[in-house]
Amino acid sequence: MTIRLYDTAAREKRVFTPQDPTRVTMYVCGPTVYNYAHIGNARPPIVFDVLRRLLIRTYGEHAVVYARNITDIEDKIIKASLESGEPISVITKKFADIYNADTTALNVLAPTIEPWATAHVGEMIEMIGKLMRKGYAYAGKEGVWFSVKQMPDYGKLSGRKLTNAIRPISPSGSSPSRASRKTRSGIAPGAGDGPAGISNARPWRPSISARRSTFMAAALTCNSPIMRTRSPSQSAPTGK
Repeated sequence: MTIRLYDTAAREKRVFTPQDPTRVTMYVCGPTVYNYAHIGNARPPIVFDVLRRLLIRTYGEHAVVYARNITDIEDKIIKASLESGEPISVITKKFADIYNADTTALNVLAPTIEPWATAHVGEMIEMIGKLMRKGYAYAGKEGVWFSVKQMPDYGKLSGRKLTNAIRPISPSGSSPSRASRKTRSGIAPGAGDGPAGISNARPWRPSISARRSTFMAAALTCNSPIMRTRSPSQSAPTGK
């Protein structure tokens, strides 16, 4: 069977050829576990479950490795803990179990690997440190920011030009990106402006406020393009 997938960079469908047909891997955004999932949160697990089943049919069940993360550290989780008085671990386990039960009810296969964010904070900090040492990121007031000018092919996937993505350099010597926007942790656009000529992209999401945490646990948390900011009454777990 030949599988053709849409290649965003090429803007066309291309034949999918895994580097190793005996180990075909998928990493899919899982939930941020602080509340119940809603119907929109069901889209990613169902869509990628279909792709996973297609890969299994083509390469075999034991060849496909499917990882789906659990984000169990995030500002909304901290807020839920403060409001309810329940420990964070109790809240995250409760809603992770509910999410997995919901996806099972939708006939979605369980992930091969289910990493929890708090179990990999050390690796996240190490990754952030490497990016900073290499000059691809820098620390600001509220977090660590990508230096988008260090990426020669910035905008290749979106078709957006760097010159259209940043504002003129301000008197303070910074040039925050227009793409920067308030994140789930409440970081304001342009927070943590970098050195002259360096553009700000969004901090890693969900980034943890320095006032409430001594570490950043967001480096490996993926960012789902289908999610939107919701009001408290609409809050639900999201894939980052």
